[in-house]
Amino acid sequence: MIPLIHDFEGEVVLVFGGGTVGARKARRFAREARVLVVSPAFADADFGDSEFVRAAPAPEDVAAWLDAADPALVVAATDDEALNAAVEEAATGTDVLVNRADRSGGRRRGSVVVPATVEDGPVGVAVTTSGTSPAVSRHLRRELASAVDGAGTVATVVGDLRTELKARDVDAAERRAAVRAVAASDAVWTVARGGSADRVREVAERVLDEALDGPD
Repeated sequence: MIPLIHDFEGEVVLVFGGGTVGARKARRFAREARVLVVSPAFADADFGDSEFVRAAPAPEDVAAWLDAADPALVVAATDDEALNAAVEEAATGTDVLVNRADRSGGRRRGSVVVPATVEDGPVGVAVTTSGTSPAVSRHLRRELASAVDGAGTVATVVGDLRTELKARDVDAAERRAAVRAVAASDAVWTVARGGSADRVREVAERVLDEALDGPD
C-alpha cells in the first residue's frame, strides 16, 4: 500500500456503525467532511460534528444507502461481519473508497487504511502498518508526538520566509540552501518548542541572514 493524503473538504463520508470504533472514525473525518453515521443505536462517545441516522440497514440495503449519500468514502464499522462485507462489496462496485474497520491486511481494490497521525498546525505525520497492527501505529504516534511539537510554527515561518525570498528574486539555489538551513536549525526548533511565533521568526531570520551572507 502507498500512503496518500486526501482532502475531504466538502465531501461526504458515510459511516455504518454507531459503536466506539464508528465514533472514532466519524470524529476523525468530521474535521473536514460532512459525516453521516448510520446505526440503530449510538454509543456514549464523541462523534465530532457528525449527523446521526437511526436505522438498521440489511446487507441488501447498502447499495441504496450509497446511492442516496453519494459519499467519497464509506466506513464499515459495525459488529455484523455480513453487513461490513456488503458495505465493502457495494463500495468496490461503485468505485467509492472504503475503510473496513474489522479487517486487517489483505484488502481489496479501493480499500483504504486510516493511519494514526500526529498533527501540529499545518504539519501532519502519518503512521501505518497497512492495517496489520493498529496498536503499533498508536505506539509510534505517541513516540513521534514530541518530535512534531513546534513543527507547525516552524513550517509556517519557513514558508513565509521562502515566499519573501522569492519576492526579492533571490537566486533559486541560494534560496533553497537558506530555507533548508532554517528548517534544520537546532536553534529554531528549540525556540519553537517553548517560545512564541514572533520569537521563532526572529531566530529564523538570523539563521537565514547567516546562510545568505555565507562564511566570513
